[in-house]
Amino acid sequence: MTDRKSELAENLARVEERIASACAAAGRGREEVTLIVVTKTYPASDVRLLAELGVRHVAENRDQDAAPKAAACADLPLTWHFVGQLQTNKVRSVAGYAHVVQSVDRPRLVTALSAAATGAGREIGCLVQIALDAESGERGTRGGAAPEQLAELADLVAGAPGLRIDGVMTVAPLSGHYAGREQAAFERLVELSSRLRADHPTATMVSAGMSADLEQAVAAGATHVRVGTAVLGARPRLG
Repeated sequence: MTDRKSELAENLARVEERIASACAAAGRGREEVTLIVVTKTYPASDVRLLAELGVRHVAENRDQDAAPKAAACADLPLTWHFVGQLQTNKVRSVAGYAHVVQSVDRPRLVTALSAAATGAGREIGCLVQIALDAESGERGTRGGAAPEQLAELADLVAGAPGLRIDGVMTVAPLSGHYAGREQAAFERLVELSSRLRADHPTATMVSAGMSADLEQAVAAGATHVRVGTAVLGARPRLG
């Protein structure tokens, strides 16, 4: 085993232990939480090693990094998640490799994604990104729609050819009512998820929590956690 593969294996084991402990503390089964490894800025060689170590879900936040990496790893049994703020001029590229786009936050993006997905002959799962620091009708500082926009966006996704409404996502806000209150923020997202499932029963994904706050996300009820640094560590960045 190479030094890098050993490093990744050790890091994955530590993250797995954290998730398992958080699930046990919350009275949840370990199988209820899926680990998504955020590989942004790290090379395709790391993605390949992660796949060898059993990782099946990876995430990217910039198309210019993700597109060539996904192409280089197209032979691997991976589900690719796009988690960054997505500009409409990048949608056609993202629709070529992403299985799930977690950052849907405005009607125009739904329209563009639908056109790109149908053009590529693919179905793309979508999460509505909720910004818990957003004022009514505004987007959050890290992307995302205000909570009251969830129903409208979910309905748009559900009715759009080539798209599927899979659930909700959030990033712990740095300002506003939930700043520094990660678990409360994630509990609010789970409440919103419950409302969403009343109209869209299959939209069960709740993506929340990263390296620093995955325990709070699991405690709140997240189904997916997005972990980068805790798995990949400090590595030379892509140019």
